Amino acid sequence: MAGGFSLDGAKHYEGNVTTFVLITCFVAAMGGLLFGYDLGITGGVTSMEPFLIKFFPGVYKQMKDKSESKNQYCKFDDQLLTLFTSSLYLAALIASFFASTTTRMLGRKASMLIGGLFFLVGSLLNGFAMNIEMLIIGRLFLGIGVGFCNQSVPVYLSEVAPPKIRGALNIGFSMMITLGILVANLINYGTSKHENGWRVSLGIAVVPAILLCIGSLCVVETPNSLIERGKYEKAKKMLKKIRGTEKIDEEYQDLVEASETAKHVEHPWKNITRPKYMPQLIFCIFIPTFQQLTGINVIMFYAPVLFQILGFGSDASLMSAVITGVVNVVATLVSILTVDKFGRRVLLLEGGVQMFICQVIVGIMIGLRFGLNGQGAFSKVEADILLFFICAYVAAFAWSWGALGWLVPSEICSLEIRPAGQAINVVTNMLFTFAIAQVFLTMLCHLKFGLFFLFAGFMVIMTIFIALLLPETKNVPIEEMNILWTSHWFWKKMVPNDIDSKSKNSKSVL
Repeated sequence: MAGGFSLDGAKHYEGNVTTFVLITCFVAAMGGLLFGYDLGITGGVTSMEPFLIKFFPGVYKQMKDKSESKNQYCKFDDQLLTLFTSSLYLAALIASFFASTTTRMLGRKASMLIGGLFFLVGSLLNGFAMNIEMLIIGRLFLGIGVGFCNQSVPVYLSEVAPPKIRGALNIGFSMMITLGILVANLINYGTSKHENGWRVSLGIAVVPAILLCIGSLCVVETPNSLIERGKYEKAKKMLKKIRGTEKIDEEYQDLVEASETAKHVEHPWKNITRPKYMPQLIFCIFIPTFQQLTGINVIMFYAPVLFQILGFGSDASLMSAVITGVVNVVATLVSILTVDKFGRRVLLLEGGVQMFICQVIVGIMIGLRFGLNGQGAFSKVEADILLFFICAYVAAFAWSWGALGWLVPSEICSLEIRPAGQAINVVTNMLFTFAIAQVFLTMLCHLKFGLFFLFAGFMVIMTIFIALLLPETKNVPIEEMNILWTSHWFWKKMVPNDIDSKSKNSKSVL
């Protein structure tokens, strides 16, 4: 039995899609641009010879080893090199715990500002790095910025956006991530020929960091956060402004009631483990876990490195990374245009099937050409075919798990557990991002082409997980999201049915 679900009795609040909301959400999503830039910049930088000579001479020596017996799978296997990439996500993981409290007590704006400031400092340290210690410290600062922004921005977007376009506006965060990756790939391609090009690549992140700091001072606070901190009149005025109408009494009252309920929660981290919130807890853990187990960061972190391993030249590998970056942006735009029309489930299921097919084909191609000893190379035609399937894989991820991996956890949690739920989402995401970034090159060295089949296996599991357990959340107001679980064929067996009388007329369609 599938988990499809709709609410005939769901509320539809008054309000318009205002220019004010669109501009506000664009500024807030700038945090995604920085995250994406940091995702995309490392792979290109770690393939630049001047960078490797200065910080990782051992890797440079391995890269230049042209002996026929050289195992291509193990060409870049170096734990210090992967620590340069993965340290950011370890710091983000730890920072997420503090960001949760900041987001709740000081507001979403304050959390975004703090994230922007850490991004700024980290970018400067990396751009002026003189040794590996300074490089890693800079990455740690960037990681703290990621932790704060990934905690606050998706929540901010979900709370400000009208329910009917919440999916599209929230995916603006993912769109900015993909734009950041593309910009990073373009800059890497442009700076790769210069001796200190890596400094430009790492240091230019100060520009979006400054924009985020300025933007976070200019955007409005969400009505949810204002009510949460007792600023009721200000919240009412802000709700009228972002909805573009005076008819906000029903939505405002629901926000106040949700806030009052949340205030009675003494221990939000303990509260989210109650049976009532078990579905939210499970999805806040498993969706970010599965998002990383797709293997996408194999491409996003190490695209130029991976393409070099597979026989692309230095310039060709960087250009191939640019091509995948363009595909990533276009496919995320597809998600923005379709998520509120077709829903979350359709995109997640289609994306899972397409990614599975592409990973299997890529694994077969690499296995046939490189075998178990890692010796071989692709012809020009074979390389183009491989790049096509990698692009098809990236596209499927971008319009499904890439965009919705941030949207769904941020929209399913009611106010009393939202900070804790989003913190769990970010922590889990960063934990698995760190793990995969740290061990991928070693796994590639040992599992060889079988690594792609491993990721394909995870895609089978996650697609079945969505098909059976995720109800459709499109057009459902966040304040009524709890209704989904008591009407779902599986979750209703676990979740107490304590929905108020106004919601009991909801109908489920399975």
